[in-house]
Amino acid sequence: MAYAIIVSLASRRLLLYQGGQVIRTYPVGIGKTGTPTPTGGFHIINIRPNPGGPYGAMWMGLNQPGYGIHGTNNPSSIGGMVSKGCIRMHNNDVVSIARVIPIGTPVTITAK
Repeated sequence: MAYAIIVSLASRRLLLYQGGQVIRTYPVGIGKTGTPTPTGGFHIINIRPNPGGPYGAMWMGLNQPGYGIHGTNNPSSIGGMVSKGCIRMHNNDVVSIARVIPIGTPVTITAK
């Protein structure tokens, strides 16, 4: 069954879909006012464990250069407008998603 990800910036939630059904939701941190998270349709182009620095335990790169969904070394930032445009997740959450989704998974980021 195909996977898809939808990120709601308004609710600061990531929804993981499988076969058209929501199977999990996760809290996320999003971009600051000066460095907002881009909206639109994207897809996952790479998945890298342990990228180091502020990216936590996992990096899932989007086809928008410089943007991705990643873990964090600052878990208290989840839920806030804190990043330079990336989607931040708790390390355990981003690792659980990266274990199941393939490269090419569609990602929709919406302001709603």
